[in-house]
Amino acid sequence: MPPSPLPKLRKLCLSLPEAHEVETWGEPTFRVRNKLFAMYAAVGHHTAGRPAVWLKAAPGNQPFMVAHRPERFFVPPYVGPSGWVGVWLDAADWDELRELLADAWRLTAPKRLAAQLPDTDAAPAARKSPARASKATKKAAAKKSVRKTAPGAKRAGKPSKRARR
Repeated sequence: MPPSPLPKLRKLCLSLPEAHEVETWGEPTFRVRNKLFAMYAAVGHHTAGRPAVWLKAAPGNQPFMVAHRPERFFVPPYVGPSGWVGVWLDAADWDELRELLADAWRLTAPKRLAAQLPDTDAAPAARKSPARASKATKKAAAKKSVRKTAPGAKRAGKPSKRARR
């Protein structure tokens, strides 16, 4: 019987900033600030007799991964419909798994904390967000969008106080 992959998985998960382990549903789960990013699935009725890890994946990644590498990836029960992906640990490429766990962690961690983890390549699309506009930029845009009318002309929209009575 091969050794359990759990110690190696645990080491990878807990090497991520503020990651911690919580036993839930009788199995180890890995979290960042108490939000789940990975779950270990021991040999049992959920794993077809193979050890696995279920991890959060960026939108669109799960179907691609499962279609192109079904010997390594699968749709896990319960969390699969939410886009999570299962990885068979007996067929895992541990370097690839390290990157997938880091991506799952980035998708789960608060933005400021996620920024502390060096990016191996592009961050998952789900974590990228457009830059926030400053208050001055918003005010300038609001002024430009105000419709100018000729003096004495009525503006469309809100009726005057006199018309509301």
